[in-house]
Amino acid sequence: MKNKVGFITGGSKGIGLGIAEAMVKEDIKVAITGRNAEAVNSALELLNKIKPDSAIGFVSDVRKPTDLEQNVQEIIAKWGSLDYVLANAGVGHFGNIETLTAEQWNETIDINLTGVFNTVKACLNQVIESKGYIITIASLAGTNFFVNGTAYNASKFGLVGFTQALMLDVRSKGVKVTTIMPGSVTSYFNGHVPSDADAWKIQPEDIGQMVLDLIKMPARTLPSKIEVRPTMPQ
Repeated sequence: MKNKVGFITGGSKGIGLGIAEAMVKEDIKVAITGRNAEAVNSALELLNKIKPDSAIGFVSDVRKPTDLEQNVQEIIAKWGSLDYVLANAGVGHFGNIETLTAEQWNETIDINLTGVFNTVKACLNQVIESKGYIITIASLAGTNFFVNGTAYNASKFGLVGFTQALMLDVRSKGVKVTTIMPGSVTSYFNGHVPSDADAWKIQPEDIGQMVLDLIKMPARTLPSKIEVRPTMPQ
């Protein structure tokens, strides 16, 4: 995997940063995105401390195709190829349908679902050329509905369906596609601040290890959908 190149949306914290850390430790170059410049810069400081000159970052919004297209152009200009795409950026708005606003619905669908479409479209030609790997970060909410989950469930059910169909579209071109569906993960998602009370949850580095394990799978084998849960839920 040395000198392969990965692109991680939402890579400035949480699961995305956990994946980025795992990748740079394996000598993979990484480009991350985030909507907050301070968070992106903080993540880059950490990643480049692990491996100097291993990471670049962009303040970018997955709802904007032109942002992603520009990101990919800069990745190719710097490193010449793109091998791994991690569509991780996500948001959650939870509430009863009576109180859920149109703005909350639109943001959830636009980031969690349309944002993945935008990411894949921006990267697809490069990943086909490299016969690379596309991994989306969905959720157990992509198959399990729950109270107050109308927007989030809709986005993640859609993402799982999108990713599985994408897998069928591109596997004949030598591109692998997997969706990872975590349960409870220690992250900053939905305003949460990680603490010792989250020790029972899946950790971001666990998802990072899972991504590496997928990349290392024999070319003939494709785990197309992975559900992952805490061993001992609380």
